[in-house]
Amino acid sequence: MNNIVRPALVLFALLGALTGLVYPLAVTGAAKALFPSQAAGSLVVQGGTAVGSSLIGQNFSDPKHFWGRPSATAPQPYNASASGGSNLGPLNPALADAVKARVEALRAADPGNTAPVPVDLVTASASGLDPDISPAAAQYQAARVARVRGMPAEQVNALIAGNTQAPLWGFLGEPRVNVLALNLALDGPALAAAPQQDGPMR
Repeated sequence: MNNIVRPALVLFALLGALTGLVYPLAVTGAAKALFPSQAAGSLVVQGGTAVGSSLIGQNFSDPKHFWGRPSATAPQPYNASASGGSNLGPLNPALADAVKARVEALRAADPGNTAPVPVDLVTASASGLDPDISPAAAQYQAARVARVRGMPAEQVNALIAGNTQAPLWGFLGEPRVNVLALNLALDGPALAAAPQQDGPMR
């Protein structure tokens, strides 16, 4: 019996150490050396303080900020520990009601805007954490943000253009705008000096 048990235990211990300790430490070390920002969570740092991640959306609701995609995570929006969509089908009345309410909120925030509402402003992503919106969704909100902030529309449009990312390698995916980066560009240096209730997370 010992001839069977002892080798099995030794092999179990060796494989446990290799797969549970050596391999994770090696992969983590390589990631930190080659991709330090990504390995640390792609954090966005402002004034020495992490204000969010470029990979996870935030719940902006103040009219002076650009709003991101809705989030269906629970118990609060953009909950990274509970990533997931609503799983509501296109014929589900609850989805239709949610989209209608989101359209009404957008219209109420900018009554003079009669342009069609981009779909990504009223529907959640599959993860519920999407940090980006389409350039069309950003442009839809530009007039509201410019008016509330008292900024020239050209300046707001320039910030949108400056924060629009091209498709990966020029052909994978669609152009996108990171909402956190755009709002940080809007807030500028004042963000670090005056934390805001609706600003980036701290």
